[in-house]
Parts: sequence; C-alpha cells; structure tokens
Amino acid sequence: MIPVDEVPAGPDARVYAEGWQSWSPTTWYRRGDDPHRPAEGWQHLMRFRPGRTLPEEGIQAEGLLVVDPGNGEAARTYGTLDAAYDVPSIRATWRGDRVLVEASAAVQRWSTDAAGSSGPGESGSLGPAALEAYGDRFGAASGARVGALAPRVWCTWYRYFEEVTAADVLENLRAIEERRLPVDVVQIDDGWSLGTGEWTKPNPRFGSLRDAVHAIRDSGRRAGLWLAPFSVGSESDLAHQHPDWLTGPAGHNWGDDLVGLDLTHPGVRSYLIDVFTGVRDLGVDYLKLDFLYSGAVDGLRHDRDATPTAAYRSGLSLIRQTMGDQVYVLGCGAPILPSVGLVDAMRVSPDTFHEGGEDGSQGLRGRMSLEARGWQDGRLWTNDPDCLVARPEFVLRDEWAEVVLAAPGLRGFSDRLAELDEHGMQLVRRLFEGTRA
Repeated sequence: MIPVDEVPAGPDARVYAEGWQSWSPTTWYRRGDDPHRPAEGWQHLMRFRPGRTLPEEGIQAEGLLVVDPGNGEAARTYGTLDAAYDVPSIRATWRGDRVLVEASAAVQRWSTDAAGSSGPGESGSLGPAALEAYGDRFGAASGARVGALAPRVWCTWYRYFEEVTAADVLENLRAIEERRLPVDVVQIDDGWSLGTGEWTKPNPRFGSLRDAVHAIRDSGRRAGLWLAPFSVGSESDLAHQHPDWLTGPAGHNWGDDLVGLDLTHPGVRSYLIDVFTGVRDLGVDYLKLDFLYSGAVDGLRHDRDATPTAAYRSGLSLIRQTMGDQVYVLGCGAPILPSVGLVDAMRVSPDTFHEGGEDGSQGLRGRMSLEARGWQDGRLWTNDPDCLVARPEFVLRDEWAEVVLAAPGLRGFSDRLAELDEHGMQLVRRLFEGTRA
C-alpha cells in the first residue's frame, strides 16, 4: 500500500468506506468501531472484493474513502474518477490523534469545507457534503445515467422466492389493475428458469414465460425479468460443456459452487448476445441483473491483458448494446463504481431478508448500506433501496417501511396483493404517494 495522507482527527472523527459491490458493507466508522469482516471464504467472494486481502486492522474501502476529521476542518475525500480499468483499494487506520490513509494505487484527493456543504448532516459534520461532491464529479466523468423517472415496480421475489409461477404473476397483475395501483413494471424474479448456468431455459414448473410477459405488456406496463448472467454453477451443463468459458470461484448458492464467466471469451460473448437477443425479442424491457460481481472475480481470461474490472465492464456493455438504450437496467450484487454509466439503477444493499426471514429473525439486513449510500441517488444512478414488504406476516414491516419510505430512488413492493390487510395496502399506497400520476 502507498502512503497517501495523515489527517489530524478529533474525538468525533469518522471514516466512510465504500464497499466493492451492492452487498458489501458500506457505512461510516468511528474510532474503535469494528470493521465488517467475512466469517467464511464464500462470504469474502460474495460480499467483499474477491482477490483483495482485508487488513488485520483499519478499514478498507474500494475506490472511495472519506475522512471527516470531526473538528470543523475540511472533510478529505480520496478516490478515483476512472473505474473502467481498475479500482484502487484505500485504507484508513487510526494512529493516535491521526488517521493514516493508504492506497493500492494512486488516488485523487479533494477537500470539502463548510462552503461546499449542501446540507447540515450531523452537527459539525462535512462528510455528507463530501460524498455528494464526489458523486457529482464521478457521475459526470463516467456518464452516469440519471434524470429518468424512477419506475414503480411490483416484484415476485419476497413473496414467492424461487417457487413463483406464471399464474402467480397473472393473479397479481389482475389485482394491480383492480386496485388501480400506479405500477409501471411487473418484474418476474428468480424462479422462472432452470437455474445456475441455465438462466434462459424456462422451468416447466413456472409455466409460460412468453404468455406472462405478453400479458404484462398488454396491460400497458413494462415487463421485467431477473437474470444472473455472469454466474454459473460448477455442476451445470454449461460449465461441463465449456470449461474454457470459466474464470475463478464466485461463492456458493442454489446448492452449487458458483464460478464466474470469462466475459472476454468470444464464445461467452456470443452466448450473451444470443441470451439477451432472445430476452429482448420476448418483449422484456426492464432487466434486474443479479450476482454481477461474478464477472469481475480473479482468474485466467481469454484476453490476458484484461483486468477483472475491464472484463466486467465489457460484459455489461455488451448486454446494454444488445438490449438497446431504452431498456431499463437495474444492477444487483454489482461492483459499484465500475457500473456507473452502464446501469439505470442499482441495488445499494443486500436483500432485506432471505427466505424464512418473515419472522424478523434476520433483522433488516439492508438498512445500514442503503442509508449510507443515499448520496448516490441522482448522481451515479437511481438507487434501489429494495422492495417494501407490507403483508402482516412480515413482523418488521412497519420498521422496514420507515426505511424504504425515507429512502430516495425506486418505488417497489413485493407481496401477494390478496394477502395484504388494510394497513398493508395503506403502506403500499404511501409508497407511491408523490410519484407521477
């Protein structure tokens, strides 16, 4: 690591550390706070940055770190304005009354004083203004896709998970119309396909994807579809048929070890063109692309000169080119800074809860990062704070509703409408209050 700076720090000093991807812990740290760490190797792959060692002490950020000295002096921002090739890791370590800043490569530095503040933040804090100023700079330099109206979305995930069927989609589509909810997008999440490495092979259990998409389109709404295009299961047919298409380990899910696709390989690129041409021709014009970090894991690639970051961007650019500029792209589990300019929206936190978490036992997993990343909305993309879940079976629905309703960005919910009580429907209608008619 290269020494970058030493910052005199008061007792109220804070450090903001941007995480690598959507699910990476992102927050402000004070002196003595324990940095978030993966408990197991697969968590490092899926929640932190693959191939980058975390320090034994101190806090590590990926591409952006802010030190707010807490003594009235200017906040100092350390970051990159170019994430097309690589993203530097940046570390902050307390040393007595100073914060030592180091980086894996050269970073730029800015100072934000009281004159640059766009809001009070915490008392005496200049950190929020520093993040906003960085977002303006990075977004402008990277061609951020901002300014479009935020879609209003109904999503299958938090009610049906992988057991969703076309009949479920059609039932809720009818209910949306009957209740005159201002939903722009009906998005079919995981469960419509056969799974890892077989993302585009419809699952017979789901029913007719084509009929579901056409029904959504016929209702005047956008048809949304979930895919995880850069991940394959190590035991999938695709992995066995094309081992030369694979790069390095990408974690574990769906009962299989995940592996990243080599997005520089001509065969992979032809495969992705075929996949997304089919999706486009089906009538899908809203994509939720998940587990995208898999495209940037370490490993050998066909293009030996391509960095993981450059390979990732080449794959995401290819999808954007194939689908067309008018298709709305939501990234999830996606490298943060390298995605700017290629997606319209970004999930800025992990899932609110996993299957079985309606009882509140998993807490609100996404709250910390989505609140810390509020500055990204309208600067890097439209934030996706994740779906409102308003049915009475979710015991934390009111606590979660407060978070979602206060967050900027997309407005989406994920319930079977027939299971919403009066209070749940009130929460859904509040979600859409103030949006365009």
